[in-house]
Amino acid sequence: MKRYFLLLLIAALTLNFATATENQSTNTLKHSSLLKKGNDRFAIKAQGFMGFYVDRQPHINKLDPSAPTGLMLGIEFPSLQQLPWQQYLQNPTVGLGITYMNLGSEMLGHAVAMYPYILLNCVRTEHFEMKVKLAPGLAVVSEHWYTQKDTDYDHYYDPTTNTIFGCYLNAYLNAGLNLNFPITRNFAINSEIGFIHLSNGRTCMPNVGANIFYGGVGMVATINPEKEERTPIQFPNLPYKWSLNVTAAAGAQASQITDTHKFLIASFHTGAIYNVCNWYGVGLGADVFFNDAIDRNTTRNLYSKDSRINYTTKDKIRVGVSLNNEFQFGALTAIFDWGVYMYNPSRNYFYDYVRDYCKDGLVKRPLFYKSLGAGVDEAFHYFRFGVKVRVWDNIYLQATAKTHMQIAEYVEFGVNYQIPFLREEKREEGKSIIFHHKKGWWEK
Repeated sequence: MKRYFLLLLIAALTLNFATATENQSTNTLKHSSLLKKGNDRFAIKAQGFMGFYVDRQPHINKLDPSAPTGLMLGIEFPSLQQLPWQQYLQNPTVGLGITYMNLGSEMLGHAVAMYPYILLNCVRTEHFEMKVKLAPGLAVVSEHWYTQKDTDYDHYYDPTTNTIFGCYLNAYLNAGLNLNFPITRNFAINSEIGFIHLSNGRTCMPNVGANIFYGGVGMVATINPEKEERTPIQFPNLPYKWSLNVTAAAGAQASQITDTHKFLIASFHTGAIYNVCNWYGVGLGADVFFNDAIDRNTTRNLYSKDSRINYTTKDKIRVGVSLNNEFQFGALTAIFDWGVYMYNPSRNYFYDYVRDYCKDGLVKRPLFYKSLGAGVDEAFHYFRFGVKVRVWDNIYLQATAKTHMQIAEYVEFGVNYQIPFLREEKREEGKSIIFHHKKGWWEK
């Protein structure tokens, strides 16, 4: 089973990386005098690291792991200064990485992650470079709840059970500060401090997850360097300021270890984005959510099983308004939204609330209320973050996670359609005012 998960992981991330950097190997004839065919300049990175678990909560403490250690390997492609997004982001470096981690105990085992990443320049001098690293990917762990001999739910807090991971495949999120100390033009000592998060977003249970802070040291070697820097092309600004997003997504949520099935989740989003600059946009949106796990038909005690409550379809629907943020990296866009519920009947049905406050009859909570605690109920506001990748014209494939504070509700996958509206000065009489992402759009 682990072999099949790993093959799926490699295929998915390779496709994601190829899409995100599709334009690195294709350029127009107009600029052929400035470009070589393809990008034959790349760098190899190797870095060893050691860290510690940030949140030493009971599920980590019971296993008493040693410091997690590992090795990060990467192949990096420096900016050729030949594409619009490279200019807009001050010539970042993109790469494809693989990380091996020993998680510090026999019960936790090992993890292997693969991911695309980007390094954003902060400081760049002759003898020192500082960059911000962002890396979303997937990880396969060797041990989880179902690989252990003890899978008795009554032993949930015992050291004989692995409650950190519930399945082999997990999300891998990595952010850090990357420091380079060039020794020669083609070789540098590299160090990095950062944060790693591993969890499955409630696609299976348990889903405690792991948060690791680490530091590492390694080296970077540039292969086949160019003798001269390519002449940068000066690109125009994006031809649009405003755009509309329409997204439909769905997924499945695992409610509890002892549940034998998964619950359908779905969402619909529409929003308007204003591009503050060529790589960042902000706007407002409206969301509709459906979660079939808002029911008594689960062993999880998040929602009450009180006989006075009859769960209907409308109780499983929530509607919110959100502040939307988009960070554009060429064909890939990172998403971070914060929203508040304007329609949320499920707020009245949380197990602890009904038990403590509804003894003499069901009492409705205010629309904006103080949470009883993480994991006890869900807050009146929500976060959503993820990525979308443009696959054709204005169509994107999207993967996002929805959380209430640090507690994941679910992970979903969907399709996004973007409708960018051309600036007034870019519009032509008798033609559509909608911009389409065609290769070489900047040449017109």
